[in-house]
Amino acid sequence: MPPDLAAPLLGLGSAASWGAGDFCGGLAARRAPLAGVLAVGYATGVALVAAAALLTGEAPPAAAALGWAAAAGAAGTAGLAALYRGLAVGRMAVVAPVSAVLSAALPVAVGALAEGAPPAAKLAGFALALLGIWLVARTGGGAADRQGLALALVAGCGFGGFLALMHLAAAAGPFWPLTAARSTSLLLVLAAAALRRWPVAPAPAALPLVVLAGALDAGGNALFVLAGRAGRLDVAAVLSSLYPAATLLLAALLLRERVSRAQGAGIAAVLGAIALIAG
Repeated sequence: MPPDLAAPLLGLGSAASWGAGDFCGGLAARRAPLAGVLAVGYATGVALVAAAALLTGEAPPAAAALGWAAAAGAAGTAGLAALYRGLAVGRMAVVAPVSAVLSAALPVAVGALAEGAPPAAKLAGFALALLGIWLVARTGGGAADRQGLALALVAGCGFGGFLALMHLAAAAGPFWPLTAARSTSLLLVLAAAALRRWPVAPAPAALPLVVLAGALDAGGNALFVLAGRAGRLDVAAVLSSLYPAATLLLAALLLRERVSRAQGAGIAAVLGAIALIAG
């Protein structure tokens, strides 16, 4: 594969995997306890990325990389919990794009602090993102839409933190840092479930969907890390943040979700912002 195509293709592959995983996870969260969806999903991810590390013979990471990975796991856990809850109580067509634009913008902002202010196109993307979020919020009249929007904002911040931290953690190799990040996430979910006495065992009927969500999430993480290693962080982050396209497509095809014209304009603005930020 040509080097200049590797990062974009890996980033788009990450978006497809994350988008399908979010759809499965959000659907599973409607049928099973959220803590159980997260715990089983993270356990699936730990098993898959640890197996990949062993099969590829990847060298163990340095202590600093493990620290960055643990921080990334904590941020990602907060983001995924908020996203799955938002997808469960709100509409996928509203929650997914809002979380995506924040997850794309935060790594770009981190890059701006290190490399200077972004060009005008990226600044226009930030402005368009704010407009899109306002349109979605303004037209979401129901309590469920407002709650879903708030959770989407939390999810976007968590994902943006995960992307930036994971890029630092995986500088020497992708799979062991991902194993550390997913293990941190699993421990956090299990600790929270024990303290709050949340159920963690999904119903048998929901278990295949939960495992599939975990596998797709882990696959998206691995593809993102590989995209970041093949090219620039901002390109990998923005392209991987196109994941709402897969989520929205699945929601429209399988759940027959509909949005108003104004909300559709807001969603289009958010997705257009991602494209501008990538420019």
